[in-house]
Amino acid sequence: MKGNIVIKNKRAEFDYEFLEKYTAGIVLFGTEIKSIRAGKASLVDSYCYFIGEELYIRGLHISEYWWGNLNNHDPKRERKLLLTRKELNKLHKKIKEKGLTIIATKLYIAENGYAKLVVGLARGKKSYDKRESIKEKDIKRDLKRAERNFNR
Repeated sequence: MKGNIVIKNKRAEFDYEFLEKYTAGIVLFGTEIKSIRAGKASLVDSYCYFIGEELYIRGLHISEYWWGNLNNHDPKRERKLLLTRKELNKLHKKIKEKGLTIIATKLYIAENGYAKLVVGLARGKKSYDKRESIKEKDIKRDLKRAERNFNR
């Protein structure tokens, strides 16, 4: 059961070029972790930002837990991310550069049962970079298709 829930932000790979990636913990309520374990979360349009010296994520949608009653959580609330002070300082310095942002790429349940979020320091791609990404993806798909047909 543990470790098999992975929620990806596929659009982020297409829109951004990732320079560095970090794995962060998330501060969650009880019904939130239950919804994540049920696979009811979305990373679309989520991004990270600093309030003071703490890193938060906005736009991470975790659906309300079906069995939750009055204690259910707000699906779109801002959540605190847990990184080491060294990593936070490094990200805070880099984010001040023009054109860099912090984007969530993957949410998963670790072997110990905790929810982890992979965040990346990213720079937005231009339209011609996106065309290159599409070309590379098409070439890889064609090679796999040819390899599959060859092995038959």
